[in-house]
Amino acid sequence: MNHITKPTSSGLRAVEIARSKAEAEKRPIRILFVCLGNICRSPAAEGIMRELTKGMPDSFRPKLDSAGFYGGHAGDLPDRRMRHAAFGRGLHLDHRSRVIRTSDFDWFDLIIGMDDRNIDDLHEAAPSPEAESRIARMSDFAVHYPEADSIPDPYWEGAAGFEIVLNLLEDACAELKKHI
Repeated sequence: MNHITKPTSSGLRAVEIARSKAEAEKRPIRILFVCLGNICRSPAAEGIMRELTKGMPDSFRPKLDSAGFYGGHAGDLPDRRMRHAAFGRGLHLDHRSRVIRTSDFDWFDLIIGMDDRNIDDLHEAAPSPEAESRIARMSDFAVHYPEADSIPDPYWEGAAGFEIVLNLLEDACAELKKHI
């Protein structure tokens, strides 16, 4: 049986590169969470991380955003099922969906994809090897779910799928916070 240690070395390396970039510019780290439509996983990750870091001083609190590759939901609030599940955990998700832009690779220090497709698309869209070095996989930080190799898309699932995604994201965001 393969045992994966999390956070993974590749995830930690991307965070270290991103943190070094932010520190060199004497500002908080900027993190972009990315999924397909930017209506379920990435806005939930953004909302969870925002909640986890709200008590940090402004000079250290990360700048957070989320985006997706599919533009069909541009301007929409997160999926109502995700908002409902998140609200049950005390989270208010009010992000408006947007498509990832090339300029995001310059602005954000760390870009975190939710699954293999997101990661592949991010590497393809990255304008430079340096930008690619700051791409990480969200599940690489899910320490209580060592078997998880992605954050599954709950869009076609029932209520339980949204709860599973929130469990994974809460775990991964809490671990990510320790390293930023």
